[in-house]
Amino acid sequence: MPRVIAPSMLSADFGNLHRDCRMVNKSAAGWFHLDVMDGIFVPNISFGFPVCKAIAEVAEKPLDAHLMIVEPWRYIERFAALGVKYLSVHYEACNDRHLKECIRLIRENGMGVGVAINPETPAEVLIPYLRDIDYVVVMGVHPGYSGQKYIPETTEKVGVLAEMIAGAEADCFIQVDGGVSVSNIAELEQLGAGVFVAGSAAFSSDDPIAAIRALKEA
Repeated sequence: MPRVIAPSMLSADFGNLHRDCRMVNKSAAGWFHLDVMDGIFVPNISFGFPVCKAIAEVAEKPLDAHLMIVEPWRYIERFAALGVKYLSVHYEACNDRHLKECIRLIRENGMGVGVAINPETPAEVLIPYLRDIDYVVVMGVHPGYSGQKYIPETTEKVGVLAEMIAGAEADCFIQVDGGVSVSNIAELEQLGAGVFVAGSAAFSSDDPIAAIRALKEA
């Protein structure tokens, strides 16, 4: 798939949220990324449905919601109602039964199905699910905070995961979330990643449109 940059709205200026949404609309970004945190699964709270709705009302590109929350199955239908196109839940937030239930509910609600794994979680845990999902989110940082340094082992994990997907003859892509920059994006893409979440790499720049274009073209 062509390289997709998905700016994380967690790093946007919430005092000028609509302005930043319009910036993403004009930029080379492909998706809007929504990091939803509950303060339980991760040690931080980000935003909930009112903010997601405010973004959805302005966004002209697909919404990609990443649920870093406990009991994600309780909220799947509500995210679908907001118009979210891609929805990922964490492997670590579910047991096998609940993960299968989440996959089924996301699919039934017409969204792309994603499963995210934390840095400490080996890629191999996803082998039983690869043929049932649309994408894997590989965390390049510990979930819960923006602006962290990239964990170098993520690069190898992307390569391992790509080999697993090919071996399973699965039709799913890889998203990297956290620590993506112009210095590592090309290698990650070469190893098999296709979608890249950019938080501080996009919004901390004096010229976010140029920063997003640089990630797209690096």
